[in-house]
Amino acid sequence: MTDNRARRMWKTLEPFHAITYFAPETRQATDALGLKGGWMSYFACRAAPLGAASPELTAAVFYNFHPSMVARALPDAWNRAAPAQLLEARLAAVDTAVRRLFGPEASFGRAAEVARLAAEAAPLAGRALGAANAALDWPADPHLVLWQATTVLRESRGDGHVAALVAAELSPCQALVTAAAAGGPTKETFHLARHWSEEEWAAAEDDLRSRGLLDAAGALTDAGHALRQQVEDTTDALAEAGWRVLGDELTTELHDLVHPLSAVLMSGALIPPDNPMGLRWS
Repeated sequence: MTDNRARRMWKTLEPFHAITYFAPETRQATDALGLKGGWMSYFACRAAPLGAASPELTAAVFYNFHPSMVARALPDAWNRAAPAQLLEARLAAVDTAVRRLFGPEASFGRAAEVARLAAEAAPLAGRALGAANAALDWPADPHLVLWQATTVLRESRGDGHVAALVAAELSPCQALVTAAAAGGPTKETFHLARHWSEEEWAAAEDDLRSRGLLDAAGALTDAGHALRQQVEDTTDALAEAGWRVLGDELTTELHDLVHPLSAVLMSGALIPPDNPMGLRWS
């Protein structure tokens, strides 16, 4: 995929946002509230800005998780902890994790300042998760401002990605099949992280073959590559509006400030190379 400005900024900012998913402090915080297991922690923490969202709504906006996987976590999580409690817990967990990972000498002030400007420029219309996170109060500490800004930016981008997948008529499982076939996370990674069965995966492949998007060996055809490229190009184009508002100079500055932080997280300190986000580092 072309490494344009919007994609380059996603790759740079995503690891800092993803602290909340991979740091053990998040699970410790949600365990203390009575939640059970890592996936209940994930779904509840990520959906909490929406309020006590139903499993159907959460599966719809998250898009590529099997609905039954979401239903095992929600609404049970809301009976154990209110969304407001989970918002506090995830922020406290990120606070502890960032201090542990980067130490007392790390400086986040300027990165937080520019990232907040970027988040306030991110498009929100039609973007439920982006808007829900943008509506939260800003924390005081710079490292938490940076984390919240990266969260708004990635959820705004993710909402646009879902719109691109819907427009391309790729179902949630088909989105994963085509991503894997395009060189993204493997089928095995997606099975573990998204829980579509072998039968559902095979049915998705069969439908893609009937549309001329996948060949008999499970590889993308030329039409399949073109459609997947269209999805990624649309995702980038929909995210570009915010970076255009921020401008080249500040966008470049934010990249240069956050890139070293994300390099630490992606170099073995926190985020594994086979992550289901499809995030590769170089």
